Amino acid sequence: MKKLMTTAAVAAFSLALASCGAAEAPPAAPEAPVAAEQTAASGTIVDAAVASPDFTTLVAAVQAAGLAETLSSAGPFTVFAPTNAAFAKLPAGTVENLTQPAQRETLSGILTYHVVSGRVSAADLISQIQAGGGTATLTTVQGGRLTARLSGSSVVLTDAAGGTSTVTATDLNQSNGVIHVIDTVLMPAQG
Repeated sequence: MKKLMTTAAVAAFSLALASCGAAEAPPAAPEAPVAAEQTAASGTIVDAAVASPDFTTLVAAVQAAGLAETLSSAGPFTVFAPTNAAFAKLPAGTVENLTQPAQRETLSGILTYHVVSGRVSAADLISQIQAGGGTATLTTVQGGRLTARLSGSSVVLTDAAGGTSTVTATDLNQSNGVIHVIDTVLMPAQG
């Protein structure tokens, strides 16, 4: 039964991610974002990422940074997960360099900058943005801050370097948190 539930959750996650690339009209109102998957899944955030062909680079980076066990723990976590295409936007050789053992600490800092403690749904995040007069500040597990705002009906995150990333799929619920898919890797402050 558990295997069947896991398979169903993985299939739903994969279908949700596959639909991310399809051109769709944006939702009419930002208060009602379309969730890619709204039911709780039996697998962890790591299980879902491993099952998706869109996250192979993220999975390799999480493994190289030694974070797989942490992101499989009880959490809950909110993960802003960059796709393979997001990693491909980085300068040539960046991913290969960061996954070297000598760069483990730097890679861990970048990856934990994409993670917020607690389960923050798309509706919660939009409510925070509206309550904040148009922006919300999220404190990451890494200790840095992300700024979230609405651009039309999309949530856009601004990182410490001033770079932006758009959330392309929301509310991919897992047993230990939620995944929101993003189109650009976020960068913490250098220091």
